Amino acid sequence: MNKIFETVMKYLNQSSTYKGLFSVLAAFGVVLKPELADAIIACALGVIGLINVIIDEHSQSKNAEVKG
Repeated sequence: MNKIFETVMKYLNQSSTYKGLFSVLAAFGVVLKPELADAIIACALGVIGLINVIIDEHSQSKNAEVKG
């Protein structure tokens, strides 16, 4: 489960993920105002930043050393 979370976080940290998501939505006819798209991206990046602050990287690196 932790590996899935790491993979999702890796992709969410890339701006191309959001561009691709909005491109797919546009292909299906969903239209967003640029201001709304910017607000969604800013909110998502804020949430990701908060998660990165909360996550204890030291415990993750210790777990990786034990497994490796």
